[in-house]
Amino acid sequence: MRYSVIIPVYNRPDEVNELLQSLTCQHFKNFEVIIVEDGSSVPCKAVTDTYKELLNIRYFSKPNSGPGQTRNYGAERSQGEYLIILDSDCILPEGYFEAVEKELQRIPADAFGGPDRAHDSFSDIQKAINYSMTSFFTTGGIRGGKKKMDKFYPRSFNMGVRREVYQVLGGFSKMRFGEDIDFSIRIFKGGYTCRLFPGAWVYHKRRTDLKKFFKQVHNSGIARINLYKKYPESLKPVHLLPALFTVGVAFFLLGAPFCLYSLTPIALYALLVCADSTSRNRNLRIGIYSVAASFIQLTGYGTGFWRAWWQRCVCKKGEFEAFQKNFYK
Repeated sequence: MRYSVIIPVYNRPDEVNELLQSLTCQHFKNFEVIIVEDGSSVPCKAVTDTYKELLNIRYFSKPNSGPGQTRNYGAERSQGEYLIILDSDCILPEGYFEAVEKELQRIPADAFGGPDRAHDSFSDIQKAINYSMTSFFTTGGIRGGKKKMDKFYPRSFNMGVRREVYQVLGGFSKMRFGEDIDFSIRIFKGGYTCRLFPGAWVYHKRRTDLKKFFKQVHNSGIARINLYKKYPESLKPVHLLPALFTVGVAFFLLGAPFCLYSLTPIALYALLVCADSTSRNRNLRIGIYSVAASFIQLTGYGTGFWRAWWQRCVCKKGEFEAFQKNFYK
């Protein structure tokens, strides 16, 4: 078996159906699919069963333990030479595995990852969120890849790793958030090769509304400090930008009652984002939504970063003690 596709699932049967449907359309067929239900109250077994004749697929259910441990559970029951880790809210283009094969044949790699895009069927809010997570103007476009301020760290929504490497490293840690970056850091520290495969992209839904998106990026900011506590060298200048942006926005807003011109930098940034997103998406409404999504992405991450810095670095609290409600509910 060449590839094992590992998909952790938590209460997303409809999205799993879309992902499995996209897997049936792959030109490359030498892969198996491992679905692991992570204590869902709305299981996807009925959906999975409809694909038994179309895919080499197996379904497992286990008590909730978080995405990292759920991936490990699936990996232990897989057979592929390479493990492909996908989030359940992804959709694969028909040539995904062909793109992976082409890159591995060109230059072998121990681990790899690919970018993400917005599908035409996504809502305008989802497209705006995708913009904010991939744009150069929100740091999304410079955290790895061709325009970067740091090396490329594969993320769990679209990650591949050679089985032997996964086993040597012990798979994902018990972190409930940021566990994919933790795993990528250990890949590099272990001296393994890791590359970006630009052609192996996926459609990634991320969050469906701005409130859920804020919670996601806020937790990402918290996770960055938790990673810093484990690997101090992992904190790079690019990770500080959202935190500095958040302080800057707060400063300008506080100055507004005394001088309206203090809002000028915020307005100029909003216009820049709106124009860029409108041009990329060819839709003014998405451009306007992208302004909101971009501010949420940066300030959500920034507030999580500062909150975690205070709790972990100043108050010296442990990860579980400081953020039990965020990660362990």
